[in-house]
Amino acid sequence: MSGNGPGNHPPLEPKADRETVRRHNLSLVLRAVRDAGEVTRAGVSARVGLTRAAVSSLVEQLLDSGFLTESGKTFSGQAGRPGTVLKVARTGVAGIGVEINVDYVAVCVVDLAGTDRVRLVEHIDNRGAPPERVLDRAALIAARALVSAAEQDLHPVGAQLALPGLVSAGTVRYAPNLGWTRVAAEGPFAEALAALRPAQPVLPVRSENEANVAALAELWFGGLGDVRSFLYLTGEIGVGGALVLNGELLRGAHGFAGEIGHVVVSPDGPECRCGSRGCLEQYAGQSALLRAAGLDEHSGARGVAQLERRARAGDERAVSALRRAGLLLGRVLSGAVNLFDPDAVVLGGIYGPLLPWLAPPADGELSARVVSGLWPETAGRLRAASPAADAARGAAALVVRDVLGDPVRYAARGRTSSPSGV
Repeated sequence: MSGNGPGNHPPLEPKADRETVRRHNLSLVLRAVRDAGEVTRAGVSARVGLTRAAVSSLVEQLLDSGFLTESGKTFSGQAGRPGTVLKVARTGVAGIGVEINVDYVAVCVVDLAGTDRVRLVEHIDNRGAPPERVLDRAALIAARALVSAAEQDLHPVGAQLALPGLVSAGTVRYAPNLGWTRVAAEGPFAEALAALRPAQPVLPVRSENEANVAALAELWFGGLGDVRSFLYLTGEIGVGGALVLNGELLRGAHGFAGEIGHVVVSPDGPECRCGSRGCLEQYAGQSALLRAAGLDEHSGARGVAQLERRARAGDERAVSALRRAGLLLGRVLSGAVNLFDPDAVVLGGIYGPLLPWLAPPADGELSARVVSGLWPETAGRLRAASPAADAARGAAALVVRDVLGDPVRYAARGRTSSPSGV
């Protein structure tokens, strides 16, 4: 068979018809307004390369569907009629993200602009609990968030789960810190949420690895500036990772890329829940850090805050534990930097507040081991994640990005009945 045979190329998509082109242009205009914050029709026309007449027609449809609002007048100082200012709607279509982690559940609702409008966090120890119970708990918190959202006239059109471990096709293949193996999460969560909201439409549910969506939140809402390629680490009970290259998430062949917490730093080290020994998270995960500092490894956020206070006070054991973790983080990170050449490494989760003690030894390792020479200790390429970016917000924003990509599909979903109690 020749190299141009059908077995070597994906099938071509059908020719775009007028309706397909219009749907694409509606998305183009909606995204242009969202990116600009506020803009006139003329400004949209200049941004997207469509005629003013075409933009005006598309804007009217988006206004009628509730995706855009307009207000006020803007004067350019030039001849011609002043334009009205367009903005994405602050009500109507929204997204909800639900992060289920080992010792907490976080729920976030964002509007079309990506603004965090509702946030609920409950610290719950999910280790050893049956998956159904954990998903039921998460659904109860999500239902309360949906009531708060409806009170603001926000109506999420989908839910996105952010889950630790290997997540593929709606199933948690393996989450060692939760003790989950082959747990189908999307269906049970959707059913539990629907049972709590019998009078409301059933929300479609999707799922993703929590480090992946946290990295996307950092890309979309963090303070990275022009940085489009970075390695993201989140420190929780485990250590998760994600890699963004040129603004796109690197998923790997099976969607499991980024499991940096299970890079072995010492083959004879402590046994890890994954079945290996000496994994990074056995030295730099939350439990390991607290234990090394002489604190209760099961004390969660309270223990992390206590660790930070002790480090600030100069407690030798706390500082030593953080220095050791930073050294090993830097050693593992240097290998990843050599392999992928990102512009920055971003540390999220518990690592943010602990960065003053983690960064110096980690920076030292990066400076000594990255072969490009572009990572001196003064480069500032190792940085804390933005407080405005986390997995729950990233998950909610994934729902909104689906809406922005095809607003016609969601035009009727952002208007629903009044909130019902839980």
